Amino acid sequence: MARSAVVLLSGGLDSATTAAIARADGFDWHALSFDYGQRHRFELESARRVAESLGARRQATVAINLAQFGGSALTGALDVPKDRSDREMATGIPVTYVPARNTVFLSLALAWAETLGAADIFIGVNAIDYSGYPDCRPEYIAAFERMANLATKAGVEGTLAFRVHTPLITMTKAEIIRRGVALGVDYGLTHSCYDPAPDGRACGHCDSCVLRRKGFAEAGLRDPVEKA
Repeated sequence: MARSAVVLLSGGLDSATTAAIARADGFDWHALSFDYGQRHRFELESARRVAESLGARRQATVAINLAQFGGSALTGALDVPKDRSDREMATGIPVTYVPARNTVFLSLALAWAETLGAADIFIGVNAIDYSGYPDCRPEYIAAFERMANLATKAGVEGTLAFRVHTPLITMTKAEIIRRGVALGVDYGLTHSCYDPAPDGRACGHCDSCVLRRKGFAEAGLRDPVEKA
């Protein structure tokens, strides 16, 4: 029987590729998405479509109103940075950082995984083409994995040895896209923009849009969400 896994699925390019990798690795995967008060809520529909396209066993969407805390341009009224250079993106932690977001998300993924009897959690964090978020770094993932095995009944009793898979963590965006294309990911279903128009059209200027455009260009491919 295929092993079960929980995959954090935002509806973006990276999480879709991560889901495809989990599937290719033989996992019976469950998609976990979050309605956390993000301004780019269009991604939730993308997550649903990606989960269906890649054959998720089930998709769960959990509502957590992180917007009530504020502190991020993704959940509040702060301006989303636009047209930043590679150097600017590599310096400091931007206002699009959502405080403790990946810790919250991974904790809920861990809760579902333990309920499913699944030892494996997949998350599409990346430490190469990214915006400097502290909860996307290898040392953070290693620390969370250690915590997961200390903080759960299954971990303490030894019935499960939890592992957090980060298959994209050392890949460039171009490498991620090439891998996803090889695995049959339909990137036309994905959504990456931090500050989309009401109809979901990408702004083309936020960090996420810039990195996505750069990735497709370096991969020598056309982004299917861009209009001809």
